Amino acid sequence: MNTIKFPPKKDWSQLLKRPTQSYDDLEQTVKSIFKDIESHRDEAIEKYTEMFDGVKISNIIVSSKEFEDASNSVAVGLKEAIKLAYNNIYKFHEAQKINNLAKVETQPGVTCWQSKKPIDSVGLYIPGGSAPLFSSILMLAIPAKIAGCKTITLATPPRKDGTIDPAILYTAHLCGIETVVKVGGIQAIAGLTFGTKSIPKAYKIFGPGNQYVTVAKQVATTYDVAIDMPAGPSELLVMADETAKPSFVASDLLSQAEHGADSQVILVSTDNTLIEAVKSEIKSQIEQLPRVEIAKAAISNSKFILVDSFTEAAELINNYAPEHFIVATRDNNFFVDHISNAGSVFIGNFTPESAGDYASGTNHTLPTNAYAKQYSGVNLDAFMKTITYQEISQEGIKHIGAAVELMAEAEGLTAHKNAMSKRLEAIKESDEA
Repeated sequence: MNTIKFPPKKDWSQLLKRPTQSYDDLEQTVKSIFKDIESHRDEAIEKYTEMFDGVKISNIIVSSKEFEDASNSVAVGLKEAIKLAYNNIYKFHEAQKINNLAKVETQPGVTCWQSKKPIDSVGLYIPGGSAPLFSSILMLAIPAKIAGCKTITLATPPRKDGTIDPAILYTAHLCGIETVVKVGGIQAIAGLTFGTKSIPKAYKIFGPGNQYVTVAKQVATTYDVAIDMPAGPSELLVMADETAKPSFVASDLLSQAEHGADSQVILVSTDNTLIEAVKSEIKSQIEQLPRVEIAKAAISNSKFILVDSFTEAAELINNYAPEHFIVATRDNNFFVDHISNAGSVFIGNFTPESAGDYASGTNHTLPTNAYAKQYSGVNLDAFMKTITYQEISQEGIKHIGAAVELMAEAEGLTAHKNAMSKRLEAIKESDEA
């Protein structure tokens, strides 16, 4: 865990590189599975579920009894925790509702407005491997329901005994999700892309996953299916100074590191003593983690960066554009004001990233791999699209008709001009009659 001290700007690009993986070798495998599922639908999905998950399932749809059994097996304390998170996430996302844009008269007789409409059918992918992410159901299903999506399909891989983790089913039922399919990986994304007898076709696919799921989502876009955002390994950057508590900072870095061996964590600081104290805390805390080997692998990709000033730190952080950004300094507002590239920001010593992962109310489905420079995290609008409207009276045609004719003619689009000219002529004839 070496500290990079005062790196020159010319080295930032290399310094801030993610631990990337090449998807080239996976792409052909994914495409061939997509082709097979496009042709053979459920039959092919069952084949790949047996091949990759080691489970032979004849009915991939979760039954009402399975929902009931799952609810009975989830501990009361966990149910209450999930309900608390549900309420906070619901409250935050419901507040994102924006009334339709009021009608605007851009010219006398020319009226324009817009209206938001839900995406009819969405697919939610929830990993179910070593860490079944039932929290991601809250993050995806709640805004999908608030938006009013008619068809919401949840896909998650079965366990070795053919069942689904009870917490996943309990959370899905709490969110009002009726269609859950026992399908994971590439075959789940392909099933949602094409639609089968068991799996409704989705117009947009959401959710995290491993490298195979990531490539599958990218391939899905070539079949006219939208996805939430480009995804990659999870990441966290912490900006801390001498006012931060080293044990807190270390715990935050490790909480992200335990996600996966390819996760990346970065500490930026203006105080070298703080950096050394955090390193010491990491060494102590990491040995207590059940996922210690995963965390150690991720920490090997970590960076500890000492900078001269808050101004330099902000520039470096915006250059990196972290998925998660924690700021614990004597002037947190400086970073709130100056950081424009981040997926989600956690402010102060008592705001751990794990709060946003589970229960504060914000969404944890966020852009990685520097995509925070141009993408937002999942929010209510991600499940909606905006339609614009215009209505023009005869008076309005008189106001804008000549401009439309001139512009269309200048672009060489005569039919466009004619569509306006015919109306102007009709109005002129009516006025003269």
